[in-house]
Order: sequence, then C-alpha cells, then structure tokens
Amino acid sequence: MSGGARLENANPVIFQRSGERLLTASEEDEDVHDPIDDREIFDILSHLIRSINDPEHPLSLEELNVVEQVRVKVDDAGSTVGVEFTPTIPHCSMATLIGLSIKVKLLRSLPDRFKIDVHISPGTHASEEAVNKQLADKERVAAALENSSLLEVVNQCLSSRTM
Repeated sequence: MSGGARLENANPVIFQRSGERLLTASEEDEDVHDPIDDREIFDILSHLIRSINDPEHPLSLEELNVVEQVRVKVDDAGSTVGVEFTPTIPHCSMATLIGLSIKVKLLRSLPDRFKIDVHISPGTHASEEAVNKQLADKERVAAALENSSLLEVVNQCLSSRTM
C-alpha cells in the first residue's frame, strides 16, 4: 500500500479466513504418493495464495475474497493448476499485479512439471481480456520479473504480514 495515495476501493468487504485443513498420516508420509488437489493448492495458497497481501490494503487476498478454494482447479495427473481470481472492483488497477503475485507464488512453490494458469473470473473486471493476456504470456511475465521495482512490489505482496 503506497503512503498518501488515494485508495480505489476505500471500504472493501472483508471475509473470514477459512480454517486450516488437518493433514492425515498418509498425507504427511513422504513415501506415500499423494496427488495434489485444489484444497492442497489453496492450503499451499494459505501459505501461498490465501496469504498473499493485497497491494492496496493491509488484508490478504482471501480476506477480500479475491481468491477462493472453489476457484482453484488442479489436475495432478495432467500437471496443471488453474487459479481464477476476482478483483474487488471492476476497474481495479492492481489486477495485473495481483495475478502476477499469485502466479509468482505458485511458480516458486510448485514442482516445475506444473503448468500454471492464473486469470480473472469471467465478467468481473473491465479489462479482463487484456489482463488475462498479460498473465498468460510467458515472455511478459519473465520481463516483469526482471524489473527490479516491480519484483520488489510482488515480493511485498508475498511477504508475511503480522495481523
């Protein structure tokens, strides 16, 4: 959140965080093959996506309902992860940054075999097509991550905040 800047959504609706999933003994056993599923990605997101900080507010993306477990799709056998996110307002100028933060968190956390698709929930943003195009373009994402100023902002979104 930048100091002194006017907030686009000064009074966002805040949602309660969902509880942590209890792990079974077989899920904790590293010798047992445990397919990755949507809840695991969301829990990873608990440490990955759920806890990503909104660039504008001192709240997580889960608390703003930008990310929800029902919008995470995982195909472990096909090595794909899809995350749909919903900006808090239709003209959110932070949508690309939020999507990039989600994508970076997953790229850093998941095995390399996974193809990651991060996109805006259909019909929830005025520039949905343009933002989705940017997030799907590997070269644009790579170029964005080479920009030290932008990378610093992404890392701030990904850093843990004390609530």
